[in-house]
Amino acid sequence: MTVDSLITETASRLFAEQCTHSAIQLAEAEGGAPGIWSAFAETGFPWISLPEEAGGSGGTLLDALEVLRLVGYYAAPIPAAETGILGGWLLASAGLELPEGIVTVAPGSRADTLMIDGDGNASGSVHNVPWGRHAERLAIVRDGLVASIPVAGAHVEHATSLAGEPRDTLTFTNASSDRAAAPAGVDEESLRFRGALSRVALMAGAIEKMSQLTVSYTNEREQFGRPVAKFQAVQQHLVWASQDAALARMAAESAGRQANRGDARFEIASSKLVVNQAATRATKACHQAHGAMGMTQEYELHHSSRRLWAWRSEYGGVREWSNWVGDAAIEAGADGLYPLITGGSNL
Repeated sequence: MTVDSLITETASRLFAEQCTHSAIQLAEAEGGAPGIWSAFAETGFPWISLPEEAGGSGGTLLDALEVLRLVGYYAAPIPAAETGILGGWLLASAGLELPEGIVTVAPGSRADTLMIDGDGNASGSVHNVPWGRHAERLAIVRDGLVASIPVAGAHVEHATSLAGEPRDTLTFTNASSDRAAAPAGVDEESLRFRGALSRVALMAGAIEKMSQLTVSYTNEREQFGRPVAKFQAVQQHLVWASQDAALARMAAESAGRQANRGDARFEIASSKLVVNQAATRATKACHQAHGAMGMTQEYELHHSSRRLWAWRSEYGGVREWSNWVGDAAIEAGADGLYPLITGGSNL
């Protein structure tokens, strides 16, 4: 199964028009981009991969991941992942109503205290909530139940990620929630893996954009009478960035295809680890090739690199996913290691 090319073309055109340098800078200053979100929502893109009978736009998970890749490529300052394949997925899976506005999720923090009593009233706090101040509903999964909580009555403490995107703390006091039983395969662990997959797709797009910017810049800038891209030391940086862009996209597509078929925990864990590492190397290479220009607010490289460094720590960093993959290899044993690598979650 492949992605509909019309989705790629339409989303690329939309983001190219909307996500200008000034629009992204303004979004960071104001904590959101309602105009970009409205244009995005009008296309139905936020709800791709969610069933039409549940209020979604239809399509596959691969379609949704392709949109997320383009969100990352254009540094679109919108809650695409949270509204669609994370929060929207939770609500649609449990048969709960999808709102017309933004849905967000609590990614999980040791500091979270949110509890829901037997009457469905939510009290407590959740932290690092993406785009929390703009959300209509918070979707959570706890103890075999999916809950949809209105954000309107919550106390919102503003915070931002390294990328300048909202990562807020929401505190509820006896907030009424809608609840339903979580179906098989929908729990806190599956949400975490799905969140990691969303970040892999976003990061693959951002690394690709960062690599392309670097190639363009080094071919345009001249030193000693020739483009700096002709210097061997710079060419090495370009090769590293291009390699990591290709590696990240391949890892994202592999994990996405497997997730579209079913269980993909091994592929998602491996891809998050690989792409986290690729982001570190590619950022170093691209910024070194750009020199001081890459650090300026007036140039767009930082829109990609700061998002990469924010996303790489969300839904598990290098240490967590290294441990997970290592534990899976140990459990497989010497005889099962090669089948694990080649078969992954199909075993």
